[in-house]
Amino acid sequence: MAILLFFLFFAASFIFLLLKLNEKQAKKANLPPSPPKLPIIGNLHQLGTLPYRSLGSLASKHGPLMLLHLGQIPTLVVSSAKMAEEIMKTHDLIFASRPAITPARRIFYDCTDVVFAPYGEYWRQLRKICVLELLSIKRVNSYRWIREEEVGLMIERISQSCSTGTAVNLSELLLSVSSGTITRVAFGKKYEGEEEERKNKFADLAAELTTLMGSFFVGDYFPWLAWVDVLTGMDEKLKRSFQELDAFVDQVIDDHLVNREVNGSDGVEQKDFVDVLLHLHAEGFPTWCPSHEK
Repeated sequence: MAILLFFLFFAASFIFLLLKLNEKQAKKANLPPSPPKLPIIGNLHQLGTLPYRSLGSLASKHGPLMLLHLGQIPTLVVSSAKMAEEIMKTHDLIFASRPAITPARRIFYDCTDVVFAPYGEYWRQLRKICVLELLSIKRVNSYRWIREEEVGLMIERISQSCSTGTAVNLSELLLSVSSGTITRVAFGKKYEGEEEERKNKFADLAAELTTLMGSFFVGDYFPWLAWVDVLTGMDEKLKRSFQELDAFVDQVIDDHLVNREVNGSDGVEQKDFVDVLLHLHAEGFPTWCPSHEK
């Protein structure tokens, strides 16, 4: 019994000492206020099942600019419009890059997409393509008929349900409209008839990837425990989903290349995003990656 009490006293003293050292280190480094953290897990235990409410409660105690330690990852929490404006305008270059989380590295080819690519020359080139080639006013207006047609189909389905007296799942219907619009603009496919199965497969895959992007991967917060994701099956699930997405994208590109050969297109007529990107690739657009930058 005495040994157990001694052990508990020693453990409590050790934790108290770590907290004091962390507090002194934070003051010395002039860091934002931070709630007390536990060894190893940091402040993860304080997020709870509703993180937005937990963060709001912590911000009311520690201020609009707060430092949390999510495992081994220091995280700055901004909870006021004034502080957000200061960060987004005055210090925007410092906070421009997003963290390279495990799903982003796997799904987006080591974060070479416009969302997760670190700020630099490569990201500026991607942004240039989006602004000038993919999302220009002329390009967006050229897809107006697609948006109108998809909304028209939605209204028609609602009207039919009213005449037949059947219930309508608006969530699924709105998701179908947005998915149909995006896939037609990006891939140029209506997905009718024999391609309905392919459409459903893409929709299911997109939903699964969205879930994985918001899932908890131990390696993101405890790099030395990344092997846990292998044991839990998260790593294999992510790998399988990426392979399915990669095969789907390859098929879309092959379809466009075959269509260009059959129709004798030289890339001048660009109907969708894939056509635009293939044309830019044929024109020799730079293909360097963030890892190649100094």
